[in-house]
Amino acid sequence: MKKLLLLIVLVFSALGVFAQHRVPAYGGVIERVQPNGDTLHVYLRGDERAHFMMTVDGWMVQEDKKGRICYLRLVEGRKSKVEGSHSEPQTKLTRRVARDAAKRRKCEQKWLEKRGVNRR
Repeated sequence: MKKLLLLIVLVFSALGVFAQHRVPAYGGVIERVQPNGDTLHVYLRGDERAHFMMTVDGWMVQEDKKGRICYLRLVEGRKSKVEGSHSEPQTKLTRRVARDAAKRRKCEQKWLEKRGVNRR
């Protein structure tokens, strides 16, 4: 009886270890269609717990409540109470709809270079 109980405990322990294994996101390019009909090619990065999307040329994007995929921008971290230290920079979703690099206008590219979040 003790052997059977020990076997059951070992089996459930092994299942618990395998249940914690994270599965990486799909590694290929995904074509997403924006609500306005434009297509956007993105990569998924991360796993089921922490993940994000980025354009093929490396700009971070996220889907908003309306289903549009928009760029993320850096938000300056606030100064912490400890003198001289700053919090980590954070990202904020913009209203600027993401486009593939070939369809991007010059003003959009300049905006990205100044404010966008590049994860390359």
